[in-house]
Amino acid sequence: MGVVNVTPDSFSDGGLYLDPEAAIVHGRELAAAGAAILDVGGESTRPGAEAVDAEEELRRVVPVIGGLSDIDCDVSVDTSKARVAEAALDAGASIVNDVTALRGDPEMAAVCAERGAAVVLMHMLGEPRTMQDDPRYEDVVAEVGAFLAERLEAAVAAGIGEERIWLDPGIGFGKTAAHNMELLRRLGELRKLGRPLVIGTSRKSFIGRLDGSAADERLGGTIASSVLAAAEGAEVLRVHDVAEVRQALTVATAILG
Repeated sequence: MGVVNVTPDSFSDGGLYLDPEAAIVHGRELAAAGAAILDVGGESTRPGAEAVDAEEELRRVVPVIGGLSDIDCDVSVDTSKARVAEAALDAGASIVNDVTALRGDPEMAAVCAERGAAVVLMHMLGEPRTMQDDPRYEDVVAEVGAFLAERLEAAVAAGIGEERIWLDPGIGFGKTAAHNMELLRRLGELRKLGRPLVIGTSRKSFIGRLDGSAADERLGGTIASSVLAAAEGAEVLRVHDVAEVRQALTVATAILG
C-alpha cells in the first residue's frame, strides 16, 4: 500500500504532493514501483495535527482519486468522514481506510456497507491531537486486540461483510516506542482475529527514537520493521518507499521460502 498524502502537514512529506497533478504523478510512480494499493489521504493524522473540514478534504482527494482510477491498482481513501468516503468511492476508490474504525462519523458504516467497500479498521488511543499524551496500557497487544475484535463485530453488525474487513493495530497512534515494538513482536496474536492485518511503520517516530534519525532518514528502519511484520503475518504494508520495501520483501521471501 503506497502512501499518497495530499496534505500540507503530514509528518514526512507534507506539502510535496498538495497539488493534485503532483499527487497523481506520485501515485502512478508508486504503482509502477509495485504498489498493489494507493492510499490517498487529505487530512494529516500525525500527532498534534489539526482537523480538516469535509469540503477541504474533498477538494484535496477527489481529483487525485479520479486521476488514478484508470490504473491497474486498487485505490483506498484515508478518511474518517462519510461524505469524503462516498465521494471517493464515486471517483474510483474501492477501500476506505478509517483511522477511527468507524467511530468518527455515525454514517460511515452505512456508506461502506451500502457501497460494498473494503474497510480498514484501525486502533487509535484518543484522537490525533491528543493520542501521544502519555499513552498507557496494561497489555498493549491484548487491549488492541480486544478493541479490534469489538470493532470487527460492530462493522459486521452494520452490514459490512467480514470478508471485506482488514485490521490495523495503529503503530504510532497512541503508543510509545515500546508499545509499537511489542505489537510488532507479538503480531501473531492479532492474526487470531482471522482478518488480514495492515501494518504501517513507514518513517515513523519510533524508528527515530531508537537511533535519532529524522523522518527522511528512516528507510532502513522502515524496511526492517516491514519485513519483520510480513514474516509475522502482516498481509498489507503501508509505506512511502514502495520500490525499496518491495525489493526487501522479495529477497526476504526468497531466503525464508
